[in-house]
Amino acid sequence: MEAEPGSGAGLRPAGRPRKEAGARRTAGWWRRKSLRFRLTAAASAVLAVALAVSAYVMIGVLGQALIATIDDSIYQRAREIVSQADAGQVPDELASPDGVLIQVIDSAGRITHATTGTDRLVPLLDAAERSAAIAEKRARFLHGGPYGIPHMLRVRVLSADEGRTVIAARPFSEVETSLRTAGHVLFVGTPLLLVLLAGVSWVIIGRTLRPITALRRGAEEITGTARSRRLPVPESRDEVHSLATTLNAMLDRLERADARQRALVSDAAHELRSPLASIRLQLEVALGHPGGQDDWRETAEGVLEDTTRLTRLAEDLLALARLDERGGALARREPVGLDDLVPQTLERYGGAVVFRIGGGPAARPGDPAGNGSRAGDPIVVAGDALDLGRVLVNLVDNALRHTAAPVVVELRAQGADALLTVTDDGPGIPEADRERVFDRFTRLDSARSRDEGGAGLGLAIVRETVNAHGGAVHLEDASPGLRAVVRLPLS
Repeated sequence: MEAEPGSGAGLRPAGRPRKEAGARRTAGWWRRKSLRFRLTAAASAVLAVALAVSAYVMIGVLGQALIATIDDSIYQRAREIVSQADAGQVPDELASPDGVLIQVIDSAGRITHATTGTDRLVPLLDAAERSAAIAEKRARFLHGGPYGIPHMLRVRVLSADEGRTVIAARPFSEVETSLRTAGHVLFVGTPLLLVLLAGVSWVIIGRTLRPITALRRGAEEITGTARSRRLPVPESRDEVHSLATTLNAMLDRLERADARQRALVSDAAHELRSPLASIRLQLEVALGHPGGQDDWRETAEGVLEDTTRLTRLAEDLLALARLDERGGALARREPVGLDDLVPQTLERYGGAVVFRIGGGPAARPGDPAGNGSRAGDPIVVAGDALDLGRVLVNLVDNALRHTAAPVVVELRAQGADALLTVTDDGPGIPEADRERVFDRFTRLDSARSRDEGGAGLGLAIVRETVNAHGGAVHLEDASPGLRAVVRLPLS
């Protein structure tokens, strides 16, 4: 059914997008304001609501207190007159020093006594109203206009002996005046107080945010050429102090990472320059002095050797780059049986490596005797089989460069860990250098003097890979030789 042209049915759908657009514009305007403005505005709004509620409550409490005071005064005055009436001692002329109006009415409804200025002919309340007021046992409001009193009255009725009643009334104008005066004071004072507190909030919030402004300015001054600078840390031990400390710690980590990256690039360039220069020299000599086929074969063998070094270096750099990219996390985590992985990895070395497992007798990798020496449960860890295989290859290759006898590889379970050791009988490494060799591009002089020496990345890859698997690696004296010990948590 279609809506009529003049009906409101066709206007409602169009009105909603307009309201939503207006709300979005308001929210966008609010978000574009400074944090200082938003905090001050929010605090002022909350304060305004609190002051308004407080003023309303105060006026209400004050009114109730004043009414209670009037009710108590008229009740006490009425009780006094009742006592006098019961004793027959009511004076002919009743005074009203506290402004309370009194009428004493007999059982016939006639006014027998009244205060000066009070009507002596017409009671303030008729008989039915007097009976209801006595039953209520509390004061009530009464318009005084019909009785020649230009004020609202607060009236209380008490009964006396012989059917007499006492009416006590007091003008409510003084309470209205007090409430009106208090309302005027609050109406003028509350906005002034709100403005004052908003100004104080603006100043306090500005001073509170001043350290953040200093942090921003300090961050602007830190450039690529001034990385060693740090952000200013405020003296107060508050959240801003913690933020500045955390940011400075982050800058420290970034600076160390940048220095490490620069050192890596510099060392990689140095390592690349040597084989490239060797390849170029060999080719230039071969081209400058052409000889027989044997000369070109010797040149090709030298170039192939340098190319192999470049390939190993590129592979090591790629492995380190992947470890850095993952931030110490594993590419995959799956159960890896070391008692199967280690023999398979060592098969490439043949008789150059002796393998023991679980403290059993020595065996060549792939030898059935070696498999027959297994005992106990399989040795399984959680990790990446390719990375763990690379760890073993790096350790064995490093040991083979410095040993004359076969390298001994042993695998066993020790408590909650899998223990893998690689032992050689070479000259070993001084104790002071056993941690330094795990740094990137770190090679001792003896390794640099040998053509088959690596680029100093093998042990660095080993440590970072083992750490990523939740394990640890260290070097120790084998007397003679050196032993590399790898601990990995069992799965």
